[in-house]
Amino acid sequence: MAPPALKGAPLPATPIKTVLLVVALQAEAAPLVKDLNLKEDTSGLFPAGVPWVKFSGEYKSMKVHLVTPGVDAIHGVDAVCTVPASLLTFSSVQLFKPDLIINCGTAGGFQKKGAEIGDVYLISETAFHDRRNMLPGFDNYGIGALAATPVPKLVSHLNLKVGVLTTGDSLDHVDKDDEVMENNNATVKDMEGAAIAYVADLLTTPLILLKGVTDIVDSPAATEEEFLLNLQSAAKAIQTTVTSALDFLSLKNLSDLQ
Repeated sequence: MAPPALKGAPLPATPIKTVLLVVALQAEAAPLVKDLNLKEDTSGLFPAGVPWVKFSGEYKSMKVHLVTPGVDAIHGVDAVCTVPASLLTFSSVQLFKPDLIINCGTAGGFQKKGAEIGDVYLISETAFHDRRNMLPGFDNYGIGALAATPVPKLVSHLNLKVGVLTTGDSLDHVDKDDEVMENNNATVKDMEGAAIAYVADLLTTPLILLKGVTDIVDSPAATEEEFLLNLQSAAKAIQTTVTSALDFLSLKNLSDLQ
């Protein structure tokens, strides 16, 4: 059964004036901040005590806000995974009222689906692979499959690969995860995308997900080693793709993407 589409499709003829970029890692955000000439905003819009970081600026015809969960105060590392990403996205949509969300970042890729390190995918569907609940009806809720906002004209313009994203809170994966990811028809795997899609659906906000491949999920190589080796090059590929996407979005309506 096909997953339900995000609320709001087809897209309205609304001018794209404000874009929210949601990025999980500081290392993923840095090339975009530099390329788009964004400036850190320390005005205190976010709730007191959260580590979230916001950069803003004007890019062509659009106001661009880039948000990242920042550094966890207890452990001193990037606040990754689904809970920080969903909280940050929810709060940012409430504050900045974007016409469009772009979640961009790194992901693992499945070589059996043709993914290679350095590829950038536009995501067609999202699902979870580690929310297992066998109670009646809760199994499908746990998977939480959603069809992403369809943007065929953007895909064609950028000549992007398209694939299904599967999301979980662990960098590694156990046998049951592999089974669910196979059932999800996954091409790429990350740690926040499906949670952001859930928020976008709740708040009826169009969402584009762009994922750059840092490691190959279905290979014998250690995920953490491949990820660290390829993080910088993947972040650069994402930056190039996102900038090209923003160039395409400038002076367009949402409906122009379909």
